[in-house]
Amino acid sequence: MSNDNLYARFAANWRGDDVFLTTPEGDRLTYAALDTLSAQVADCLVSFGVGVGDRVSVQTGKSVDYVLLYLGCLRGGFVFHPLNPAYTRSELEYFFADAEPALIVCDPDNPSHAADVGATLGVRNILTLRGDGSGTFRDAYRQAPGRHPVLDRDGDDLAALLYSSGTTGQPKGIPLTHANIGINAAELSAAWGFRRDDVLLHALPMFHTHGLFIALTCTLMSGSLVRYLARFDADQVIDELSDATVMMGVPTYYTRLLANPRFDAAVCRGIRLFTSGSAPLREDTFHEFTARTGHAIVERYGMTETVILTTNPLDGERRAGTVGLPLPSVELRIADPGDAPLPDGEVGRIQVRGPNVFHEYWRKPDKTAEDFTADGFFNTGDQGRIDDGYVSIVGRAKDLIISGGLNVYPIEVEQVLNECEGVSEAAVIGVPHADFGEAVVAVCIGDADTLEEANVRQFARERLAAFKLPKRVIAVDDLPRNAMGKVQKNLLRERFAGLFADA
Repeated sequence: MSNDNLYARFAANWRGDDVFLTTPEGDRLTYAALDTLSAQVADCLVSFGVGVGDRVSVQTGKSVDYVLLYLGCLRGGFVFHPLNPAYTRSELEYFFADAEPALIVCDPDNPSHAADVGATLGVRNILTLRGDGSGTFRDAYRQAPGRHPVLDRDGDDLAALLYSSGTTGQPKGIPLTHANIGINAAELSAAWGFRRDDVLLHALPMFHTHGLFIALTCTLMSGSLVRYLARFDADQVIDELSDATVMMGVPTYYTRLLANPRFDAAVCRGIRLFTSGSAPLREDTFHEFTARTGHAIVERYGMTETVILTTNPLDGERRAGTVGLPLPSVELRIADPGDAPLPDGEVGRIQVRGPNVFHEYWRKPDKTAEDFTADGFFNTGDQGRIDDGYVSIVGRAKDLIISGGLNVYPIEVEQVLNECEGVSEAAVIGVPHADFGEAVVAVCIGDADTLEEANVRQFARERLAAFKLPKRVIAVDDLPRNAMGKVQKNLLRERFAGLFADA
């Protein structure tokens, strides 16, 4: 019987002497070394009492050791639980209480104090890992023997647990299986033509599906090389592009490259593929990028619950404003409110089914029942249409804001702002922003004498991750409402659409 462990699927494509990863700081890791080190990590976690199926929560910055921790968890049958380093203490309290990790790996210098939060909640095993790789995690795994086998796993066994905020304000756990990630990785690697001699320029964060399950897995599935950058910096990316063949990014990366006078066609001469995701790519950005470089960015569509669903073709027309065609195993339909399929060209709800789609929310059967149809399709919450097979996203889950490629649900921000002195009621919207795609804006009813923008933002900064903070706080006497008293955010978005026109 074959082993469906995602690690085994990856390792089948490796040659030991080939280089897997390099960094500008001088790190160099072969696939043989990767195999040994991941076994040491798995042995290390076992020595701390982590068992098969246990969650390992991780809140650290991007490092080589982060990759080793992820692969060590896969190898040992543990469930990898990545968390945004920007999360605050109060946010971590929810995640740790809900995930119930057997072990936490965190950055001791992060002001969220994950170690204290975990200890308060009774998590017995806590290791540290800084962005430079130092900490008790590295000290511990480097002393481990490194004999841990690649554990036999069924495709339906859990590989990772991620969280996506819901419109109720309470984050939902999304368990992804070895098959969810593995089948999608194989199809995506094939769709994008990954080969052993590719060099992926990786500037994405690792706590997010994009950096972890899309970019990194294409490298691991093809046995190719990843040039691993600690973060996105336009000048550094321009310096590195000449030695790469593939770059993946969010729209913000491409707008920042276009804003840099050093960025031109010569810089991109060795690149065969640019991809964009995590947020809509503006058509003007697509066309400006093509005019500047000669490359047409491949836009694709995915989400935490499904990994990748569609992509514009590697060979064939890449249509600006669309997210391309469904991957081979993905069933995608446009449905009316009663879940009946609609014909091509009509706008409706995007629903999907396939081996890449998660099975159920973590410990939330009621939410699972709400978001899946009777015939097993997942309601993405997005509105779209299909024309000649190409999928276009015309609207999203009603209030979702995507800022810099990260999801912000207004209810989370509103709940915080409504507790701020001087704010009677807050309505949070997303408005167009040339750099971030969308910017978070809070429109608040309040006492003009006490509602100071700086004070409101500081109040929020102490309680929310930085990417959720309103870039502007606007005081108004009243908010537009419908007959049922519900705030009409569409009118607010129209009213403030040009707020950052000169940004």
